[in-house]
Amino acid sequence: MRGAALTVAALALAVAPGAAGASSAGAAPRVEQMVVFRSGEALSRSVSSAGVRVQVGRRRCAAGDGTALAALVRSRPGRLRLRDFGACSRRPRDGAGLFVQAVRSDRNRGQNGWVYKVGRKAATAGAADPAGPFGRGRLRSGQRITWFYCRLREGGCQRTLEVRATVDAGAVVASVRGYDDEGRGVPVDGAEVSAGALTGLTAADGTVRLELPAGSYRLVARREGMVRSFAERVVVP
Repeated sequence: MRGAALTVAALALAVAPGAAGASSAGAAPRVEQMVVFRSGEALSRSVSSAGVRVQVGRRRCAAGDGTALAALVRSRPGRLRLRDFGACSRRPRDGAGLFVQAVRSDRNRGQNGWVYKVGRKAATAGAADPAGPFGRGRLRSGQRITWFYCRLREGGCQRTLEVRATVDAGAVVASVRGYDDEGRGVPVDGAEVSAGALTGLTAADGTVRLELPAGSYRLVARREGMVRSFAERVVVP
């Protein structure tokens, strides 16, 4: 299913996020979502995954509660383009064939294009599939969703970064790992970890020590050719 999302034709149909219809916002799970553009810019926020309706050509199509597409539309990342590989309708159960063709000016081209991960693993189903991203149920509250532009190499997308931190004697020790489509992680050397104005590069074991004064910080890991991490909050006493 993900491969189909990456090879869609150029005749995508425009979808305006503002056209989405409301659903049961109070009942739907709230997720942590990050959209990472080709430029490296990222939009990260907590967002409802309550169902929406989008205009696809002459049809009004539903993306149901607890789907990644509903969360993406509600986060308003910019102009979206969708393609329907099925028979979408006003019924959420018909939305399995909806795929993201473009976000802003970043359009799918050839084997490269938009994909999403839930946690560390790439989804295996369409973003509005009522069976959920892995066919085992819809999103749950608190899950992390990462949308990014996949550059397919050797059968897989670039790794997504994750940073973890511990406080040690007034310093922060950050550990960075990169995860492939299957959620397999490896330490990442040469990743830039930033905490406020201070940055450091990870060593071969994926760690870096940052000497920081007391305070609260948001740590982010970046490395060329990989997808940046979510920000992690750490407090130095």
